[in-house]
Amino acid sequence: MQTITITAHTSDVSQIEAIKAVMKAFKIKFEIENKDLNLEKSMPDEILQNQMTQKEFVQWIAAAEKSPTMTLDTFNKKWEQETNKIQNLIQ
Repeated sequence: MQTITITAHTSDVSQIEAIKAVMKAFKIKFEIENKDLNLEKSMPDEILQNQMTQKEFVQWIAAAEKSPTMTLDTFNKKWEQETNKIQNLIQ
C-alpha cells in the first residue's frame, strides 16, 4: 500500500462528505485531518442553528450506512407501482 498526501480546500461540510463518498466508492482507505477547519465562521446563523451535534451526525451516518439500498431501476419500478395504486384508488 502506498500513502500519498492530498490537500483539499473545502468550503463546507458537504464537500468533505463528497470526498469521503468518492474514497469509499473506490475502496480507498483514508484519513481526514481537519485541525484547521473552521466552517462555522463562514456559515450564516440560520444554518448553524439547524446543525446537528457531532454525536447526532455520527449516529445519522451510522444509520445511513446500515440502511438498505436499491438500484435506481428498482426504485423507479416500485415508484411506478405505487403511483398506479394511488391512481386506481382515485378512479
